[in-house]
Parts: sequence; structure tokens; C-alpha cells
Amino acid sequence: MPGWWQEIVGLVLPVACGGCGRPRTELCEKCGSALAAEPRRVTPAPEPPGLPAVHAAAPYENAVRAMLLAHKERGALGLAGVLGGALAAAVRAGAGRAGGGEPVLLIPVPSSRRATAGRGHDPVRRIAAVAAAELRRGGMPARVLAVLRQRRAVADQAGLRARERQANLAGALVVTDSGRRLLDGARIVLVDDLLTTGASLAEAARACRAAGHAASGSAGGLRAAVVAASPSAFEINRN
Repeated sequence: MPGWWQEIVGLVLPVACGGCGRPRTELCEKCGSALAAEPRRVTPAPEPPGLPAVHAAAPYENAVRAMLLAHKERGALGLAGVLGGALAAAVRAGAGRAGGGEPVLLIPVPSSRRATAGRGHDPVRRIAAVAAAELRRGGMPARVLAVLRQRRAVADQAGLRARERQANLAGALVVTDSGRRLLDGARIVLVDDLLTTGASLAEAARACRAAGHAASGSAGGLRAAVVAASPSAFEINRN
């Protein structure tokens, strides 16, 4: 019901640009262009152990930051299209071509049930679905596989430092029993909307490896892609 209500509200009430607030447009051309740059490899500092290679579409600042917050926290669901397109570009940059029809599995980093219920939707899973559809249109066989679950409660990450986030999330994720067999022989890309410290993606990678997906193997190892990353993570790989 909360998701339906947000869809109806978006159709009835006047819209404003999710990036700059300009009226009568859900996304203006200038703000949309902020996600049109070539995705790049990003690395947080300090880099958490086990973090796979991550590609991001844009720095988390200005219009990009506003768009992600509008989609996640204010239910601007129409922004899923441009955000999912940016995520697809980041996946392509990191995963390359899927040779021999090898599928690409996009595994979203899960939010807590409480957070999802409070927002009325799962923002990462929504943009991952858009990204998978975009990849398929471009000839890359891709689908979303939501097999990660939280097996224990975690504290709110806001305000925690990098090492505190790592400790907070350590051992918190697990691959579902039904999902374990689906990981074998697939090219896996962990996906999230945002990278700051990298703790969430590192924990997601640990859970996948614990479920039997080797760090390096026939599927080429784990990769990760995000819509945006902290500006400092972009600076580390500028050269």
C-alpha cells in the first residue's frame, strides 16, 4: 500500500526536478547530465578488507546527491529510470562483456526490513531492476537476484566512522539457502545506490564468498557497481 500511494501522489501532485527543485519537471536536462559521465573505478580510504573492484557513475554531490535522496527517502520513484541507467553503465564498466551468453547476476545490498517498510519501497532493488532491463536491451544477459538477507539487527550506519561501520556489519549478511545454487557459474555484480566507506559492499562480498562463490574463478570473481560514490573515492583513482 505505501508504494501504491507514492505512485498515485506522483501522478496527481505537481512535480519538481529531483536534482535542483526546478518546477514542472521530474528531472531537468542539466541535472540529468550529472549522471551521463563515463563510470570510473572508485576506492574508499581506508579500503575495507575483501572489497571487490567497484565502479561508480558519478560523485555523490550536488544534483546526484539530491536525486538519490529524493528517490530513496521521499519516494520520487520516477527517478528510478535515470538512476538505473547510471547503474547499468557502472555495471558495464566493471563487468565487461558477458562471454558465451554467461549471465550477469545483479545482487542488491539489502536494506533492513524496518527501513524498507518506513520508505514504502526498496530503492536499491528498484534501480537494480531498471539496470538489468537496460543491460538486456544492450545485449548483456542480466537479471536481479535478491538473495542476500540480514541475519541479525544492525545499528543505523549514519554517524559511524569507517571501522565502526565494518564492525557493525561484520557477519550481518547471509545468502539464502535457495540462492546458493544460483551463484555457481554466474558473473556476479553486487549493486548499491551509494558507496561511502565500502563496508556494506565488503560484507555483501564476504557473504557471497561464504556461500561458495570463489573470489576468483570461472565467473571472473566478484565485482560491484554503484550509482554514486563519495568524491574522495573518485580522487584516489584519478590517475
